[in-house]
Amino acid sequence: MQQVQGVVARKKGAPVEIVTINIPDPGPGEAVVKVLSCGVCHTDLHYREGGINDDFPFLLGHESAGIVESVGSDVTEVAPGDFVVLNWRAVCGQCRACKRGEPHYCFATHNAKQKMTLEDGTELTPALGIGSLAEKTLVAAGQCTKVDPEARPAAVGLLGCGVMAGIGAAINTGAITRGKSIAVIGCGGVGAAAIAGAALAGASPIIAVDIDAKKLAKAKQLGATHTINSSDQDPVEEIKRICAQTYEGADGADVVVEAVGRPETWKQAFYARDLAGTVVLVGVPTPDMKVPDLPLIDVFGRGGALKSSWYGDCLPSRDFPMLVDLYRQGRLDLDAFVSEEIGLGDVEAAFDKMHHGDVLRSVVIL
Repeated sequence: MQQVQGVVARKKGAPVEIVTINIPDPGPGEAVVKVLSCGVCHTDLHYREGGINDDFPFLLGHESAGIVESVGSDVTEVAPGDFVVLNWRAVCGQCRACKRGEPHYCFATHNAKQKMTLEDGTELTPALGIGSLAEKTLVAAGQCTKVDPEARPAAVGLLGCGVMAGIGAAINTGAITRGKSIAVIGCGGVGAAAIAGAALAGASPIIAVDIDAKKLAKAKQLGATHTINSSDQDPVEEIKRICAQTYEGADGADVVVEAVGRPETWKQAFYARDLAGTVVLVGVPTPDMKVPDLPLIDVFGRGGALKSSWYGDCLPSRDFPMLVDLYRQGRLDLDAFVSEEIGLGDVEAAFDKMHHGDVLRSVVIL
């Protein structure tokens, strides 16, 4: 066992604290990772606010890159010294999804079996099974994905959650390709990544929708061809108008990604898609939210698909190395998502900046 410093949320709504935590030596199938970078994600704020569950105290952090320090028995996929991006869906290889060749839907993803603790032995709940707002963390070895060691940790570590969720929502879940149009409602970190993914796939037009001019400007930088400020424009009508200009007869976008997680924006996405179009929900709703009241004839009559995107339907072992290679080639601007580099003591301030829409990602450097 060893002791390190980490960022912990002790109770609902309370400011986070930097405390000493105990890291067990890795057991079978586990790895200890020295954390180099960790993004401050909105999901971490959800944990602090009790929006995920009430299993306090939480060890926050999950968007990370680091170096494998040690591994337990039976670990073959990574070794000490490997540069890795952490993921929160280590696939089992044995469930019905894995056996039918769809490991990205694995129904039995797993984390480290041992618990990290406070100094007094209180067990910590690691955010998304990772808990990497800390100098080191204990994870399942399958949560470590080897990538190009020359890549910038602060940038590629963001593939661990928000950036992968957005890119995957567009490419994997929405199946966006050349010759298709896409609109993205909500241009925070995940929505901006969906824009970048659509640009990577050659979609056109790529329409960004938000109420924040700064986020729309960033979306433009990442590949949006059109922007809509929905505080003063009807996004549904504007999306239809823009798509009709590009494709004769179009009555909306082929794919609409909802990256807010609210009933009203999901309803906008539903009506902003073309006939036989696809709605992708990647924004995370709260448990009290309900699907909007829609005439069933509209659900039937518009055809297409209404999908949820789990982690961008990614397979980390396939997608992370590929996206890191595209980043290294200059074809995917992951650096654009790093708004600032901060220290462990700046996480609470990063939450405040998140509230005000000042950042895509604050990234802790260790």
